[in-house]
Amino acid sequence: MQNRGFPAFGLFLALLLVAVDGWARVKLITLPVRERVEIQLAHADATLVEEERVVPLVEGANQVDFSWSNTSIDPASILFRLVDDTAGVEARVLSVSYPPGENALVWDLWADRAGPARVRIGYRIGGLGKSYHYRATADVNESRLELGHYLRLENRANERFEDARIKVGFGEPLEREVGIAETKDLLLAEYRQVPITKRYTADLDEHGYLDAAEKKLRIPMHYVLKNDQAHGLGRAALPFGKARIFMEDGNGGVAFVGEDWGRFTPKDDEMALYLGVARDIVVRRTIERNDAKQINGNLYHYDVVVKYEIENFKERSVVLDIVEDVRRIRRDLGRENGRAIEWELGDQHTLGGLDDERSGLERLVFHQPLRPRPADGEAEKVVAMLHLRLKNEW
Repeated sequence: MQNRGFPAFGLFLALLLVAVDGWARVKLITLPVRERVEIQLAHADATLVEEERVVPLVEGANQVDFSWSNTSIDPASILFRLVDDTAGVEARVLSVSYPPGENALVWDLWADRAGPARVRIGYRIGGLGKSYHYRATADVNESRLELGHYLRLENRANERFEDARIKVGFGEPLEREVGIAETKDLLLAEYRQVPITKRYTADLDEHGYLDAAEKKLRIPMHYVLKNDQAHGLGRAALPFGKARIFMEDGNGGVAFVGEDWGRFTPKDDEMALYLGVARDIVVRRTIERNDAKQINGNLYHYDVVVKYEIENFKERSVVLDIVEDVRRIRRDLGRENGRAIEWELGDQHTLGGLDDERSGLERLVFHQPLRPRPADGEAEKVVAMLHLRLKNEW
C-alpha cells in the first residue's frame, strides 16, 4: 500500500515489532512519513540525502528496517542515528545487519520505554544530478553586466522529495519539491551592476593565427569579471557552468551574443567569457632579429626581437593584451632543450606595460594601448617591439 511521504520506488522506514524471545521482522501497516528531507549538493561528485522520521518504539527490543529498490543508494554510505530531542524515550543502537538477498538494512534498537523516537538517516544517492549555468547581460556600453547564477537539478533517482531543503554549499538553502523525472532551474543568486572589462588578446601560443601566411594573429574577445566584493561578487567560488551572454540594444531590449563555459572561479580570481574573434583589430607578428653571441664553448646569449604591427579600426580606444611564452619563442627558434630559461628585457623593448599579476617566469602579459581610428581617416599602424635576451643557452 502507498503512504504519503514514502519513496515511490519502495524506500521505506518501518518499525518491526518483536517478541521478547526473538527479533521477528513484522512491518507496521501504517508507515511513518518523512518529517524532513535535505538534499546536499556541495560535494562535486556525490549527492547526499538526509531524512528524518518519527517511529513508535516498544519497550525493550526493536528493529528498524530501511529498504529500497529501483534506485541507486550506496549501501556503504547509509548512516543511522537517533536524534537527541526524542521526547522521553532513551534508546540506543545495538547492531546493524544486511538481510540476505535484499536491498535493505536492519538496525537493532533497545528502548527503555514505549513511545515515539525521531531517527535520522543519511545516504548517497545516484541519479540526482546537478549542474550550474549563468545568464549574463551586458549594458550597451559593455562596462557592466547583470549576472544570474542558476542551479539545474535533474532527478533521475525514481524518487519524489516533498518540501526538500536543498543546500549547494553556499548561500541560503532552497525549499522546493523535487518530482520524479523532473528537471528544475533554480535561481541561486543575482548580481547587478557587475563591473567588467572587455579584453582583446593576442596570444600565439594559445589562440594561434587568423592568417598564418600573413603572420596575422587571432584576437579573441572576452568579458572579464573578477570574483571579489569590490566588483559586486566574492560571496563564494563561482562553479563551472555554461553562460548565455546577452547585450542591451539601447532600445529596451537585449540581443543574444553567444555562449561560453565559465570555468570554476575561486574568490578573487577572474572569469573570462568568450565573445568571438575581433575582425577590427589586426596584429601581425614577426621575428625581427635573432642573433647569437658565444659566451664560452657551446654556451650562448641570444638576442631576440619580436615585432608587432597593430591596427585598431574601432572608433574608440582599446587596450590589447599581448601574451608571449618565452619557452614558445625558444622552441620556434629551434633551440628548445628542456632547461630552465634565463631572460631579461632588452633596451629596444617598446611594448606596453608588463602585467606583474598575470605574468610569470615564462609567460609574459603586456598591455598595449591603441588609439581609435579617426572618423574621417585611416587607422594608425602601431609598431611595438618585444626585445628579449635569452641568457646561457646552448
